[in-house]
Amino acid sequence: METLLDVHLSEPSAADVASAMPRSTRRILLIDDHELVRAGIRTLYPALGGLRIEWIEAPTLDEGLRLYRERAPVDAVLLDLNLGDCKGLQGLRRFMQAFPLARVAVFSGTQDEFVVRQARALGAVGYVPKSAQMDQMRHSLEALLDSARQRRPMDSTLFPHFPSSAMFDRVAELGPRHLEILELVLSGCGNQEISNSTELSLGTVKNYVSSLLLALDVRSRSHMISLFR
Repeated sequence: METLLDVHLSEPSAADVASAMPRSTRRILLIDDHELVRAGIRTLYPALGGLRIEWIEAPTLDEGLRLYRERAPVDAVLLDLNLGDCKGLQGLRRFMQAFPLARVAVFSGTQDEFVVRQARALGAVGYVPKSAQMDQMRHSLEALLDSARQRRPMDSTLFPHFPSSAMFDRVAELGPRHLEILELVLSGCGNQEISNSTELSLGTVKNYVSSLLLALDVRSRSHMISLFR
């Protein structure tokens, strides 16, 4: 028997999205801690592809998670990577863990190859640079909404293109937990700090680091770090 708690915590299905909102209106959740950025996006794109856009705004990840749940159905999410309550890809990881079916596109001022590939591996359906021209931004947002409507993967052209690299191809094959450990290693955390942050035992962390060295075909921790600088 479904309880009130189940109703609030369950993620909206594709059918809910399609039936609960008029086809002429779509909802996009914009999570960014800069009010001027949110206001600019909302003002510039009141409609996309003939559809009226209802922009839902959140300045923090926690607020975004709450609004995604309470304002369902939400067709797409634009998520900044640097928020007051969450830095880097931890925000994307947390959002995808809470709502695995969400259509989340990273909205960022950086186009670092490692970050882009990590975001894609973690489940982002697009990577929208804040530096994009208006036409490029409009194209990305329209494609994001179109993919949400058809429940299909995003076109790979909506991720910045990088030349093929064996190293980053290996990164793309890593699982979410390995990516989390790798990100912490690259940020300069030692094994004990990683253990404290992830609540994994120190021995488990050492095993993860060893498996990362093997997977990325590097000799040492310092060697691994140097490849991403």
